[in-house]
Amino acid sequence: MNAIRARNQSKRRGRRAWPVIAVTAAMLAMTAPAASASPDDGRLGWRQCGSDGAPSDMRCASIEVPVDWAEPEGQKITLDLARLPATDPARRIGTVLGISSGYGIQDLTRSAADLTELRRRFDLVGYDTRTTTWVARMPQACMRPGASLHDPRSPKEFAALAAAMNDAFEQCRQADPTGLSAHLDALSIARDTEAIREALGEERLSFLVGGTGGSAAAAYVRLFPQRIRAMYLDGVNNQPEGWPAQRLLALPVMRGMATRFADWCAATPACALHGEDAEAVWLGLLRDADRHPIPVTSSQYGEGKLTGWLLTSALPLDPGPQNAGWLAFADAVDKARRGDGSGFADQVLFTARFAATPAALVMSCGDDRGYTGYAQLQDFRRKARKIAPEYAGAAIDALGCTGWPLPVANPSRPLPTRGLPPFLGVGTTWVDHTSTKSFTAMIPGSVTIPYDGPGHVMYLSGKKCPIRHATRYLTDLTLPEPGTVCPAE
Repeated sequence: MNAIRARNQSKRRGRRAWPVIAVTAAMLAMTAPAASASPDDGRLGWRQCGSDGAPSDMRCASIEVPVDWAEPEGQKITLDLARLPATDPARRIGTVLGISSGYGIQDLTRSAADLTELRRRFDLVGYDTRTTTWVARMPQACMRPGASLHDPRSPKEFAALAAAMNDAFEQCRQADPTGLSAHLDALSIARDTEAIREALGEERLSFLVGGTGGSAAAAYVRLFPQRIRAMYLDGVNNQPEGWPAQRLLALPVMRGMATRFADWCAATPACALHGEDAEAVWLGLLRDADRHPIPVTSSQYGEGKLTGWLLTSALPLDPGPQNAGWLAFADAVDKARRGDGSGFADQVLFTARFAATPAALVMSCGDDRGYTGYAQLQDFRRKARKIAPEYAGAAIDALGCTGWPLPVANPSRPLPTRGLPPFLGVGTTWVDHTSTKSFTAMIPGSVTIPYDGPGHVMYLSGKKCPIRHATRYLTDLTLPEPGTVCPAE
């Protein structure tokens, strides 16, 4: 999910996703642009950054934007920006802007060392999106879950869940003094991004896009294609294709991760399921827990029951350092099949609670994340059963958006691509290559490089191969050959 979870996990993950934007097809045949001086029309008063750990030459500024872009003279919010100036100003090309799913200044600070080569020719700018303002100022009413999420099995159950979530969203909206809960969609973020471009005084920008920033990138492409010089996409989602379609793409990824886990377990005596078919044990647990939910108690989230549907959210998408994540998962599965769900209690009950919390959901429901009705959910299930029947339940995050009380600001629909340049994408074969490729495949001539290993957002994870290709593309507008692969590092 997005900025709230990002804030809770930032210390553990040590990185965050950046969004980025595009390049024109004809340009790939041209040489790199001539050097340009860093424009400064006086709209941004750059100053020394006061944050701990910021590079000494990083400069900060702020810009005001309307809460509701349909009322530009109405209520305003302030967005914070940071800039690392080009280190070879005589050969400066322009600005690369990172659009984070939330905390872009942290991204820029944390990843400054990995951005050294790119920074020779570009000013690098990051900004904290409007979601950071929301996280800081959201009312307590928005933190209350609207329902106990479950996989509805009838139109009546679906309607009851939608009604409960609708009430929660309305209570949140009425308590919200900022008005932001109705305006956190990707189109609003794209318009914020355009305001930043104008304030920077740049005719066009190059972009770094990562993770759920793909929604904002697509919205910017839709609204301001003429302002895009280049776009690098790393582990992104594909909002224009629709969330159900993206979930279907994720099902083979989940199945592949379970198989990798089982192969590792078979070769690892320390695995609690060593000597057994670990994937079969896991799938058996899912079936049994759906028939007979496992009662659990969490010191943080109270009492609950673990169903197979809820447990699917606990499948780790990364083995972790020294395979610690897989070791813990194997131990939790072994206990749970014996009736002890304590190894999953905190994680699963947190997920169920978080996914029913308006505070988090308002950041994507406006981008068409929820199911439009029980018929759409059933259509998704029919398609999912053909791919991976064990994971064919409702997507828990989309289920939380059921009952969204406002018109969908940014409906999923085809992305106009005429006149757009080819993009460069990178995605990990373990997690997000399929979703990233589905995005870049919309843009003629684009290339997506698979990174053959685990992880998410490789460029900001310090991986040398993706960094090398991204830097070359953004600098020279040169795409790698189709079929290029980055080996795991």
